[in-house]
Amino acid sequence: MTAFRALLIVLWVIIAGYTANVAANHGMGLLQVFFGDMAAMGWPGQFNLDFMCMLALSGLWVAWRHDFSGSGIALGLLAFFFGAFFLTAYLLFVSFSAKGDMKEMLLGETRAA
Repeated sequence: MTAFRALLIVLWVIIAGYTANVAANHGMGLLQVFFGDMAAMGWPGQFNLDFMCMLALSGLWVAWRHDFSGSGIALGLLAFFFGAFFLTAYLLFVSFSAKGDMKEMLLGETRAA
């Protein structure tokens, strides 16, 4: 579990640093570029579509893990819109609240019991 938590921290730092650099050099026009690439029907757009599907699955899993409660849906939306930046922090938090129990981390407290 320690190695997994360390990986989550490293990934979060890399994503945060990379995102800060891109935003500083290219501005905050992510959505225009993201959907523009998809509209162009090229490989960058295919990657973005695939990535958006993964974000949707991540958001649905987070919401499901919280039984689609109000807070679960809010967390799911955060997972969808903020991707790995959110998910790494979420999993790190959950790893501590579940005391390292992977079953609880994946299924949520209610289903793991």
